[in-house]
Amino acid sequence: MYTHPQRRSAKLTQQLRSKAGRWLRELREKRGLSQRDLAKKVGAEYYTFISQLEHGRGRIPPDRYLVWADALGVEPRDFVLGLMPYYDPVTYNVIFGNGPRIEASPVDAKRFRIRSLTITRTITARPRRRLLKK
Repeated sequence: MYTHPQRRSAKLTQQLRSKAGRWLRELREKRGLSQRDLAKKVGAEYYTFISQLEHGRGRIPPDRYLVWADALGVEPRDFVLGLMPYYDPVTYNVIFGNGPRIEASPVDAKRFRIRSLTITRTITARPRRRLLKK
């Protein structure tokens, strides 16, 4: 099972997933698909899963992105780039620098800074390995 390692407040996560759900609904409607039709195309057991995603109560597992992109008639790269600002905004902002604004609570911000400093120290303190010639 896929778990999302980046922690955000439940409220922020819900807001981002709701925005992703609206985007997914727009894609589905542009394609002229019902929720039931889309569920069949992506192999979802229940069409209510589509409704849950569109209302921000879940996320598409990464191993299903290609199936969803095909079902919605979107290039896989464009599909993932469309979801990434909502499903993984931290990574998106690191790579592209222009995702949705993330409002972190002071506690989250402090926790993020501490993790960032720890990661930086770990990277810079690591001795370089020399490649052995064979």
